[in-house]
Amino acid sequence: DHFELQVQPDDQLAISVSSKDNELISRFNNNTLIGGGNNSQTGTNTVNVSSGVSYFQVNKDGNIEFPIFGTMHVGGMTTGEISKMIQKRMIDEGYINDAVVNTKIMSFKVTVMGDVKNPGPQTYQGERLTILEALGKAGDLTNSAYRNNVLVIREENGKRKAYEINLLDNQAVFNSPAYYLQQNDVVYVQPNKSQRVKGSTSYTWLSV
Repeated sequence: DHFELQVQPDDQLAISVSSKDNELISRFNNNTLIGGGNNSQTGTNTVNVSSGVSYFQVNKDGNIEFPIFGTMHVGGMTTGEISKMIQKRMIDEGYINDAVVNTKIMSFKVTVMGDVKNPGPQTYQGERLTILEALGKAGDLTNSAYRNNVLVIREENGKRKAYEINLLDNQAVFNSPAYYLQQNDVVYVQPNKSQRVKGSTSYTWLSV
């Protein structure tokens, strides 16, 4: 599985810093700390390792405010890339020589609209959500839903882009850039043509 989600504005990140030295990592905990840097053992034969998890909200510019380091740009990066960047700075700059950093996306929000049984926003815990999973969470499509052209509306570089997905074509679904959903995506399931206003287009509802 080659897919790796890129961090987007509004993502909530959990970043943990681990070290054998509790005092060293305490400086890198922010006010949302969970764990308190307490010693923990994962087994009788392991060395005590201190760790703390802090939570960060990615702002509209793709930045987080990280303790000691200040503003760090993480937008467009994968969680693995973020972990490596922070870990490298801690080691290179002499803060924590044995630092181990782990980054996770805690949750992101998508909205499913249109001809589904339970439309509305969904908050998903985890790093991956497919369009099929989102539709399932929305109670699936109604019998009158138009399955040939489901839209995923995504903001990219300040502009809205609509991806069309034919749910009846499995290969097209899996190959679509919108198969894996991202932060603030909107999934729109159109009603069958008999229920649409004559002459309207798929995109009229997107106008601002």
